Amino acid sequence: MRASIALLVLFPACAASPKAQQPKPVTASNEASELSYPQSKKGDVVDDYHGTKVADPYRWLEDPQLPEARAWIEAQNKLTFAYLGKLPQRARWTARLTELSDYERYTPPVRNGAWYVYTHNDGLQNQAVYYKMKGLDGKPEILLDPNTLSKDGTVAVNGSEVSEDGTKLAYSLSVSGSDWVTWHVRDVATNQDTADLVQWSKFSDAAFTKDGSAFFYSRYPQPKEGASLEEANYFHQLWLHRVGTPQTADQLVYEDKEHKTRGVSGYVTYDGNYLVITISEGTDRRTRLYYLPLTKDGKAVQKAKLVRLLDGFDAAYLFVGNQGSTFFVQTDLDAPRGRLIAIDLKKPQAKAWKTLIPEGKDKLEAVRHIGDGFIAMWLRRAAAAVTFHKVTGELVRELALPGLGDVTGFAGRPSDAETFYSYSSFTMPATIYRLDLKTGGSTLFRQPKLKFDPTEYETRQVTYKSKDGSEVPMFLVGKKGLKPTGDLPTYLYGYGGFNISINPEYSSKIIAWIERGYLYAAPSLRGGGEFGEAWHQAGMLDKKQTVFDDFAAAAEYLVKEGWTKPARIAISGRSNGGLLVGASITQHPELFGAALAGVGVMDMLRFHKFTIGHAWTSEYGSADVAKEFPTLRAYSPLHNLKPGTKYPATLVVTGDHDDRVVPAHSFKFTAMLQAAQKGPAPTLIRIDVATGHGTGKPLAKQIEETGDSFAFLAHALGVE
Repeated sequence: MRASIALLVLFPACAASPKAQQPKPVTASNEASELSYPQSKKGDVVDDYHGTKVADPYRWLEDPQLPEARAWIEAQNKLTFAYLGKLPQRARWTARLTELSDYERYTPPVRNGAWYVYTHNDGLQNQAVYYKMKGLDGKPEILLDPNTLSKDGTVAVNGSEVSEDGTKLAYSLSVSGSDWVTWHVRDVATNQDTADLVQWSKFSDAAFTKDGSAFFYSRYPQPKEGASLEEANYFHQLWLHRVGTPQTADQLVYEDKEHKTRGVSGYVTYDGNYLVITISEGTDRRTRLYYLPLTKDGKAVQKAKLVRLLDGFDAAYLFVGNQGSTFFVQTDLDAPRGRLIAIDLKKPQAKAWKTLIPEGKDKLEAVRHIGDGFIAMWLRRAAAAVTFHKVTGELVRELALPGLGDVTGFAGRPSDAETFYSYSSFTMPATIYRLDLKTGGSTLFRQPKLKFDPTEYETRQVTYKSKDGSEVPMFLVGKKGLKPTGDLPTYLYGYGGFNISINPEYSSKIIAWIERGYLYAAPSLRGGGEFGEAWHQAGMLDKKQTVFDDFAAAAEYLVKEGWTKPARIAISGRSNGGLLVGASITQHPELFGAALAGVGVMDMLRFHKFTIGHAWTSEYGSADVAKEFPTLRAYSPLHNLKPGTKYPATLVVTGDHDDRVVPAHSFKFTAMLQAAQKGPAPTLIRIDVATGHGTGKPLAKQIEETGDSFAFLAHALGVE
């Protein structure tokens, strides 16, 4: 597959012109009848859920190691890639996506000791390279190049942390997209790795002690041999690893033997005096906040007494920083859009708390304690806003931003006089700025050179009414002056869950789509985090159907306003967004012309039985609970496919190493969909090899998948 991309870019004449192209009608053939789907045998498994019998005929596909399952996977891929290979614009889409992806990408630098460390991708590198630099005028030097760790780019850095003195880099490696990572330690000055090796870590950062002699990390007990990609992960633990010692000598800092589904993470305060421990229950936004007194080398943790500072599990508590014994904490307690409070450890009772930044009309996304004050990052109608505050919380100024976009960065210490941040939008890649914390002035640090003109495009925000009458905002992105034509090919993307916001972030695939004169639409569905916790709760648990209603209403709005028609709407989503796509085509098969379901949660009755799936019960509920079962059964994509229904053309996408949403979801859904499909539209599955849920996926594989997906969608919508 990688060679095919290299071959395509040798023929630039095949690349799509950046000028808008008028959709050309394509005569659709009866493709489904021409396709011979692999045989998917039906088993006789039937489960009893609180007195309701539910068949699960494709249970055997949950074990990808079974010979018959392996044969099914290979047969499905053979069919899918044969089909994709016949699409006339597959090469054209891939070539243009390759061109658009060939631009420099940077992350904001972070200074520790004498070094500034940041990542840089020169264009088409599979993985970003870590660079170090002494001073802003210093010569950039490679610190770590993940591209040298595997031939196909499937070994990726998952997380990293530089010690306070800048001498050590702790970095974790993920193989083939798995959530499992292995921690390594590198000497920043010499670029040489130490002998340190920390395994079976997952969902973890590294938190160095003040002197850099050790770091805290999270891990699970080692899984059974051969079961690491499917076995449920329980009993998350916090450990301390001393640099230069074997993992067998690591010290267990915190575990909870009574609550197997809880997660734990550790953070060392900038002054090195405290280890702050955050306890979570699955993906529930409510957290507990504990701390342990520390010495600079972390040895005091052996005798220190754990203080359960916030143990009520009544709200979200995010540690921001401290000033001596005063902790600054971001919370949504009595403030669904968020506020910043100060807690004196000597008087930790709630009545003694001080509100520094009160709840406002916008959602408080994050706060940084830096430059002897605070930088607050907000979501203002799903787009970024940034304000500066004194340490007392008093507003100083607002940062001027170019438009509707997304902002990240602002790392640093309370004593720092500078920081760095990035700004991006739907049509502008990340540009890095240096911020002078004393003057508030921003200067350009790094800006990519592009192979398109961002000024030719515009983003507008509209509002539509959902099924229950609630108003939902939606971003529309296209060429400047784009007008409704009634049949614009439209890419409708959604997520709607886990308090995650869909912000105006850049993606080359958006440009590849809209430069042809097409429309990209992204609604701010309930269940997301765009407007605070109330917005999130309006689309979770027994209210999950609201998310699907919001998405359907977005499509109906685009049709009603004359932008497009159902046959020209392609819907897309990944993970929880894949669930959204699956539920949408089962509930409204007539409303869409094509569907792209990526790594989706499709079996809502058994998702909690695999890897980290149990963590999502706080968002979805569990079929094991009698009162929650009916809601899940009512919208579970796998269980609501109806034989004899005309479903839109559907491409299911997954990775064989996805140990977050295991591929069995996609396998079973595809088998059921192929059996149920009555209409002429194809229903196919693309199973990527040596990739996982998406994190760390090599750029080459990203381009291949998107090129295949866009070729499939465009063909299904009747445009070439």
